[in-house]
Amino acid sequence: MRILVAVDESSAADQIVKAISTQISPDKADVRILHVLEPIAGSVPPQMAPGYTPELEPFVGEARQLLERTAKSLSAAGFKTETILKKGDIRESIIDTAAEWNADLIVVGSHNHSGAHRFLLGSVAESVARHAPCSVEIVRAPKSR
Repeated sequence: MRILVAVDESSAADQIVKAISTQISPDKADVRILHVLEPIAGSVPPQMAPGYTPELEPFVGEARQLLERTAKSLSAAGFKTETILKKGDIRESIIDTAAEWNADLIVVGSHNHSGAHRFLLGSVAESVARHAPCSVEIVRAPKSR
């Protein structure tokens, strides 16, 4: 089984590790852990190369730490893991990565946003579930009190 795990900076990464570890046997799964840095929307001057995103460089180190921390947790549970850091649209990157790798399952976290906040931000988990080429499991982060 090929499992694509999409993590962000939320506490959902820990919940995803717990969910996978309790539901799936490590000897039956390969796990790719993906984090996507999304460029700041706006007009890009035509002289800039596509994919040129200097505004994201300060976040690369933190993103790699998140990926490595998640991989370490899953590896400790016996899973074979690899990490991927991409820059681009989060929704498209998750869906495209799953399709390219022929993933059997995508696991994403949910921030439990509702109402106007969800409307303004959009829901990555919802979009992935609607457009994914495979099954999707949405793991809810604990509600903050």
